[in-house]
Amino acid sequence: MDRRAVLAEYERRARLGGGEDRLRRQREAGKLTAHERIDLLFDPGTFEEVDRFVTHRCLDFGMAGQQIPGDGVVSGHGRVNGRLVFAFAQDFTVFGGSLSGANAAKICKVMDQALKMGAPVVGLNDSGGARIQEGVVSLGGYADIFLRNTLASGVVPQISAIMGPCAGGAVYSPAITDFTVMVKETSYMFVTGPDVIRTVTHETVTKEELGGAMTHNERSGVAHFAVDTDEECILLIRELLGFLPGNNLDDAPRVETADPVDRADEALDSLVPEAPNQPYDMLDVIHAVVDDGYFLEVHRHFAGNIIVGFARLGGRTVGIVANQPAHLAGTLDIDSSVKGARFVRFCDAFNIPLVTFEDVPGFLPGTVQEWGGIIRHGAKLLFAFAEATVPKLTVITRKAYGGAYCVMASKHLRTDVNLAWPTAEIAVMGAEGAVNILYRQELEAAGENVARVRAEKVAEYREKFATPYIAASRGFVDEVILPSQTRAKLVSALQALEGKRERTPPKKHGNIPL
Repeated sequence: MDRRAVLAEYERRARLGGGEDRLRRQREAGKLTAHERIDLLFDPGTFEEVDRFVTHRCLDFGMAGQQIPGDGVVSGHGRVNGRLVFAFAQDFTVFGGSLSGANAAKICKVMDQALKMGAPVVGLNDSGGARIQEGVVSLGGYADIFLRNTLASGVVPQISAIMGPCAGGAVYSPAITDFTVMVKETSYMFVTGPDVIRTVTHETVTKEELGGAMTHNERSGVAHFAVDTDEECILLIRELLGFLPGNNLDDAPRVETADPVDRADEALDSLVPEAPNQPYDMLDVIHAVVDDGYFLEVHRHFAGNIIVGFARLGGRTVGIVANQPAHLAGTLDIDSSVKGARFVRFCDAFNIPLVTFEDVPGFLPGTVQEWGGIIRHGAKLLFAFAEATVPKLTVITRKAYGGAYCVMASKHLRTDVNLAWPTAEIAVMGAEGAVNILYRQELEAAGENVARVRAEKVAEYREKFATPYIAASRGFVDEVILPSQTRAKLVSALQALEGKRERTPPKKHGNIPL
């Protein structure tokens, strides 16, 4: 056999993975193969595979003679929307995608190259876990990967897709990465599976209930996106990469838009209800302000009282953080604080300006929150905003009460531009609560006139304290604007802040209240 034929045979075997029968079963399960996923992720013809012919080195437990080129993972680099990206895709048709020392080395190689080149890393996970036949070698392989995840954190973006099983030690690599996408009904993540749980705790639970896509999107917050198919998963990753820079020294790519930077949306002027307790959808504000009305929401199913995600203003990527009055009145609780803090820190690490839309009546009260550590978790969001040195802009649309006002990127946390709508109420607490405390004796003495006296005092309090003009007179709000002016003001502020440079005191790192 000539050399070309030998090469062609090796390439054919590598592409076949575990064989035609296993590839067929993979597709019948509603899943793409590892090579199909890679082909869909990268621009056509740009993927360069590395270590295609690597095989395992285990000769025990019947593994001798079962060397398959690639050893269960496809790795390499290519272009996504014309930009360099590194990736690996575990191949479930080869030994169940289990991690060996050899394919762990392949994954580590592309991660090391990504750090050198300053390019994102995408991991497509579909694995039964550590390869038992290799014992501690496979466990060491996981640890090698975890180390690289940690060193790459905040240096290059890392995205994980869970496109099949991901259990045991395998879950910690996705947990360290920046964003995790899960495919409904075909993927799951858990540290210990249903069988172990049933044996140890006598609980009966299915894989889907324990660690399925919606479990981790709605309840645990471990995953950031849930999609219906492998194809949708890959396309979402491509879209997400379009908002992100290649590394922490680059700026995110700019996109041309026909949306006028000075566009005014008159509907915003009447969006906030007159009744202070009546909800509205903050997503309506976001869509009205950002380029072309497009917003890529992150963590959509988790902690709905806060909204985070990516959009563009004047063609430039921005990270949006917003209270959601339509869910729990927009209060901050444990889950929303952690969700917001993690997103803020990602944006700060990768030079993405932060735009905050604030309508927050305070922190959610109750023993569940207090005993669960709302003080510590709320401090995470405070810490993240205070620590961030990227351009920071805040728009107060309505309520900004108490400590929650301080936490949500207030001027006191080095926020560069703070704007307020005329409907903004900036105070220690709501007018009704404040009146009950400040005028308790007068209300008790009012008798039949208590309703009238309370209404007068509430109006007086709002006029004296709960208006944006008091904060503006102190310099805590830079400008009170018409809501319809919001887009133009934000774009102008971003342009002015483009060369912002701000430093924190020299230190190894802060001690965020984890």
